[in-house]
Amino acid sequence: MTDYRETLHEDYGQFFKVETMLHEVRTEHQHLVIFENPRMGRVMALDGAIQTTQADEFIYHEMLTHVPILAHGHARRILIIGGGDGGMLREVCRHASVEHITMVEIDQAVVDMCKTYLPGHSNGAFDDPRVNLVIDDGMHFIAHCTDKFDVIISDCPDPTGPAQVLFSEDFYHACHRCLTDDGIFVAQNGTPFLQADEVQTTAQNLKGLFADWHFYHAAVPTYIGGSMTFAWAAKQTHLRKQSLDVLRQRFASSNLVTRYYNADIHQAAFALPQYVLHAIGKTHND
Repeated sequence: MTDYRETLHEDYGQFFKVETMLHEVRTEHQHLVIFENPRMGRVMALDGAIQTTQADEFIYHEMLTHVPILAHGHARRILIIGGGDGGMLREVCRHASVEHITMVEIDQAVVDMCKTYLPGHSNGAFDDPRVNLVIDDGMHFIAHCTDKFDVIISDCPDPTGPAQVLFSEDFYHACHRCLTDDGIFVAQNGTPFLQADEVQTTAQNLKGLFADWHFYHAAVPTYIGGSMTFAWAAKQTHLRKQSLDVLRQRFASSNLVTRYYNADIHQAAFALPQYVLHAIGKTHND
């Protein structure tokens, strides 16, 4: 048994015992490994950064999916950028009200390897007739896209290598253009305790572009640094502040069976610690 040491930060990190190395390959775009860990089950890492584990993936995928879809209330067309492991797609497909899902993933090898070694993540979602899988660079796709979406979910790695452009001002502008008039954009945005600059950069890029922008959070054990932050941007100001009664009704009507998300968690997730509010230049009243 060997160790896999994450290299996301030079001076701080975490390690995983590798019980069995299941797959290791350098694809056209990145270095991918999938291995078995006694506590977290199967683990996938890209370019030295842990991406997902069997044990806690449900937290990340439920929060990045159900928060925007249930806040919207009548989302029919969804765009997922990234998410080659299929977990985000699985959760979106659980919404019977969704009519069409476009998923854009840069690396076919990630999709193929996760179908083989992490089949529970997608759980057959790639075969859903509502799904259109596009193998393309996310920035290239959104820059040339003429379709409109009710919700856009950016399930991207940290802003290094090919994913860096998915945190750029140009990317957010293109997403804004491709949203319907009451559309919502959400994105993975790192752990603010260790990646405050990432949150600040996103805040600067969203400010002035969307009628409402903010962040929400969830504690995902896999992602080192504590609470994981998600960017939120909407064309309408009321969508973030849906009442608890409305959220509970929508959640009940959806017939979703979740392991982390519920209406109370949804509402509470937008309450941010003071250090995060300070970093993005907001107060608790904003």
